[in-house]
Amino acid sequence: MTGETLLAVRDLKVHFPLQGGMFGGKGSVVRAVDGVDFELKQGETLGIVGESGCGKSTLARAVLRLIPHAAGEVVWLGKDLHALDAEAMRAERRNMQIIFQDPLASLDPHMSIGAIIGQPLRTFHRELSRQDQRRRVFEAMRQVGLAPELADRFPHEFSGGMCQRVGIARAMILKPKLVVCDEPVSALDVSIQAQIINLLMDLQRRFDLSLLFISHNLSVVRHISHRVMVLYLGKVMEIAERDEFYARPLHPYSEALISAVPIPDPLLERQRPRIVLSGDLPSPINPPSGCRFSSRCPRATEICHKAEPALLDYGRDHRAACHHIPITPVATPR
Repeated sequence: MTGETLLAVRDLKVHFPLQGGMFGGKGSVVRAVDGVDFELKQGETLGIVGESGCGKSTLARAVLRLIPHAAGEVVWLGKDLHALDAEAMRAERRNMQIIFQDPLASLDPHMSIGAIIGQPLRTFHRELSRQDQRRRVFEAMRQVGLAPELADRFPHEFSGGMCQRVGIARAMILKPKLVVCDEPVSALDVSIQAQIINLLMDLQRRFDLSLLFISHNLSVVRHISHRVMVLYLGKVMEIAERDEFYARPLHPYSEALISAVPIPDPLLERQRPRIVLSGDLPSPINPPSGCRFSSRCPRATEICHKAEPALLDYGRDHRAACHHIPITPVATPR
């Protein structure tokens, strides 16, 4: 991608203190996001992948300043979002929207579809007349494939896929520059997933949108993303251009994730080797020393348990954090 850098996240940390009880003693901290760096360009989609509990959704919410951060910067068009006061942050929010995982749960059941889609206009464009608002709502509905005559219906009258189209229309009505997609298709049938993904890609092309696309499904991520970032226990394990990532994953965790993606050919699917990770994701309250992945890594040696690997460059826009990558890095640590 050669567009302008819209978003630059630098050493972002999100820690949640615990007050004692069964999950930890007084002073314990959940290190949900623990030093993440990445950039996002205009018109680009960055896919964010990893197991449940790795910090994907927490990272997205911290980027949008929906939850507080412990350290680091989120630079949006040259401005540090965490340094803005409430009024300045409110002005920036119109350019940053989010689409949620559960389409029905994200819609107010007591509001009509038209009222839900038009809610951002009532927040940010109070100068618009009701007629102009309704015109904008109809325009947003057409953009996502919803007939304007459905505007007076309620969410319970719609399928999951149609509800997600409503959520997308609500996100798009302000014509934002960035949309965070937090598992937007995981609750939908496979055929509907494809429709929603194609819709997002069409909207991106039409409006030069930037997307942060969070998903467990690496097949979906491969289809929609320009680059892919792998998180594990709040740390970046690897980040690379999409085709490079799927053809040449460098981190053993990335290799395991790609290994789990099914191949449509039954013969090839039966014959290909599998990488099965042992154990469960460790607790972010007490993560492993050294490399976060060391307790489950098939390559782990003594150094992996003692020293945290740096995120190094291994080619054009390809970085990974592992002590045992079999090629020489080309640059200094980020």
